[in-house]
Amino acid sequence: MLNSGQVARFVTHGFLRLDGVVPPTMNEEALGVFAAGLPAVPYGTPLPEAFPHGSFARRLVTLPAVAGALESLVGPEPTVDHHFVHTRQPHEGSAQALHADAVIDLRFDAFDVQLMYYPHDVTEDMGGTLLVPGSHLRRTNESDTGRYQNLLGQIRLACPAGTVLLLHHGIWHGGRRNDSDAVRYMYKIRLNPTVPQIRLWHTTDLDDAAVREELARRFPWYEEAAGRLEIHNRIRVWRALTGDPTFDVDHWVTRITNRPAQRSRA
Repeated sequence: MLNSGQVARFVTHGFLRLDGVVPPTMNEEALGVFAAGLPAVPYGTPLPEAFPHGSFARRLVTLPAVAGALESLVGPEPTVDHHFVHTRQPHEGSAQALHADAVIDLRFDAFDVQLMYYPHDVTEDMGGTLLVPGSHLRRTNESDTGRYQNLLGQIRLACPAGTVLLLHHGIWHGGRRNDSDAVRYMYKIRLNPTVPQIRLWHTTDLDDAAVREELARRFPWYEEAAGRLEIHNRIRVWRALTGDPTFDVDHWVTRITNRPAQRSRA
């Protein structure tokens, strides 16, 4: 299970990175499984029914580090939205435009998690996944961000084999061009929560100063003034996740939710 510091990092950055958590034997197996193809899963299928016992996907999501992180974010009984193996051929000459997967999803008190698994080393020349940290709460239509070529602080993933990324559904991302001599695989599973996402993780460190510091973080691409909106939205998410309607950073949400007239009429 995650702790409050890790969940605060997810809320702030829009993703968590679990390096090398899948063992080498499974990584080797994955290459054959992905090359052969995976059966489709109907939308909304409960996780245990989507992936039969003994299947590769079932063993992936039940690895302790993966299962604990997923339960901390989406709860114990998520459903599978969809899954897909993304393949980039060697020297493929195009990159995916920067985009968010959630065109119409405006929830702040709930979110889906997208698991991305890399069965082999992803080197710089393999391209990897491009991520813009802290972008997940700035709502845009899916491809409106495609005009942007580079943003300060963006991450072009390079990682060891067996790495798993857990992404907020709204993060800006894109698959980069593969300039290497090897096929690049990435396996994605989108998971939908079925329980309220309130204090699902280990909360013993909930009041640590480091949690508040993480939630107040700024990223290089934020504008000086409008960047405050990201912190405001982040606070709203944290209030929902903790069930604490009083949490704030620098009074951002408290001042705009102040309704003295409503209190006086009560």
